[in-house]
Formats: sequence, C-alpha cells, structure tokens
Amino acid sequence: MRMRATARGWTAVWLVVLALAQTALFLILWRVAVHTEIGQWVDTVALTGNRIGQARIDGPVDRILNAMSVVSLLAATATIGFIALIRGRIALAITATLLIAGANVTTQLLKHGLSRPDYGLDPERVFVGNSLPSGHTTVAASVAVALMLVLPPKVRAVGVFLATAYAAAAGVATLSAGWHRPSDAVAAYLVVGVWAALAGIVLLITQREQAEVAPGDAHRLAALLLGVAGVLALIVCGLALSWLVELRGTGPGELSRRPLFVGYAGSAAGIAGTMAVVMALILTVVHRLVPRVKG
Repeated sequence: MRMRATARGWTAVWLVVLALAQTALFLILWRVAVHTEIGQWVDTVALTGNRIGQARIDGPVDRILNAMSVVSLLAATATIGFIALIRGRIALAITATLLIAGANVTTQLLKHGLSRPDYGLDPERVFVGNSLPSGHTTVAASVAVALMLVLPPKVRAVGVFLATAYAAAAGVATLSAGWHRPSDAVAAYLVVGVWAALAGIVLLITQREQAEVAPGDAHRLAALLLGVAGVLALIVCGLALSWLVELRGTGPGELSRRPLFVGYAGSAAGIAGTMAVVMALILTVVHRLVPRVKG
C-alpha cells in the first residue's frame, strides 16, 4: 500500500511532536533533578541504595559496562550500517550512523556544558560535577534504536524487545555500579529519543514517492506491550518516589535499608520504563519510515 501524502504529513507531525515533547521533558528533568534540593536528594538516595546486594550483581554489571567502549561503539555502528547497506538502504545506513553519532556527541556536550549546584547532599561526589546525561546509557540506547531502524520487518518485533532490554539493563547498570544517578540515565534516553525523531524526519524526507508501506509491518502488538510495560514501570517508580519524598528531611546517609532500597528499586523501574516508552513511541512509525518496498 502506497503511503498517501496525508499519512506522510501526519507521520511528520508525530515525529516533530515527539522531538519537542522529549526536549521539554529533558529540560524539566534537568531543572528538577539537578537544580532543586529535592531532586538531588532523590538521586542521591537511589545512588546510595545501590549498595544493597551490590556484591551479588557486581559481575554482570561490570560485564555490561566494560563492553561499552569507543571501539565497541564503532563496531556496532559499522554493523548497523552494514545491515542497512545489504538491504539496499543507503539513506538508512547514513541516517542510522548520524543518529548514533549525534546522540553521543550531544550527550558529551551537555555533560560538560550543563551546571550542577552543590546543595551539600552528596559530599562523596561533589567534585565530580555534572554527570547528566549518562554517556554509557546513551551508547547503549542509540545503538538499540538504530538497530531497530535497520532490522528487516520480519525480525524487528523480536529485535526491539532484545534491544530495549539491553539499553534498559545498561541504564540500570550505571546506577548499580554507582557510576551515574538515575536522572542521568533517563536523560540519556530522552537525548536518544530526540535524535531518533529527527532521524525519522530525515528518512521521511528522503523517502521515494513510490515507496509502499505494508500494514502488517506496523508491529502494533509489540509497540503496545512495550508501551504498557513502560508505563507500568513508571507508575511503580512514581509510587516509590512519592513515598520516599516524605522522608526528605533525613540525609541520604542516615536513611535505613528500606527507604534506600525503595529509592534504588523505584529509580531502576523508572529507568527501564523510560526506555520502554521511548522505544514503543518510535516503533509505532518505523514501518512508515523504512517501508518494505522502497520504490
């Protein structure tokens, strides 16, 4: 079925709204998590709570994080580009590469350019400065989204769940290892989400008029399952953090095991839920951005 101009226009509108909404959410997250005392307190509680049971997960966490390097990122980018090229999609290969590069460069610029006031809530990391967004999480999420774009429709549904799980695990791993605050990982997903929307607009612009979209490639069930799972995880996060903020008068280092675990587990749920929702929103339009018959 050839995509009509009206459908193409609505897809473009959806992508623009997606990019603007995620940009707005990023700014709100930055202001609340970094520039308010309550935001920094919640982040610090979650980061302090990672010590609970840390010895049991040190091995898997280290393997996930140590696998991310400049070399592995280049290898993953080359692999993704190769998949697009063997499918005869030159524009897709270039766009997927730009998505990965753009997201990671943006994260590094933001990390070094944004300020972080010191409210005396996290003296152990006061000299680290701003750590938002997370570079490791951006690497994992950008590769995951780019892979979803280039995969053939027949395996995209399976690939999207594996890619989402990988990116979510990477975000939680940065928290578990004590490398990043939960807001850092969530911010990274939003950066990648914005670049994914921009990449979608580029693909839509470069798409040929003869391109035909197969309705069966929409993977609506996969997108629904991802979206529902993500929203449920975010609800769990919201409930956990709403209970936690009632203790905000207590220093993170003075809290008992229970609130520390609630802060850590709730934040981990929020990290995973954010990635699932971002991926679900992108998945809803991938079949129109990368049609089965390119024309």
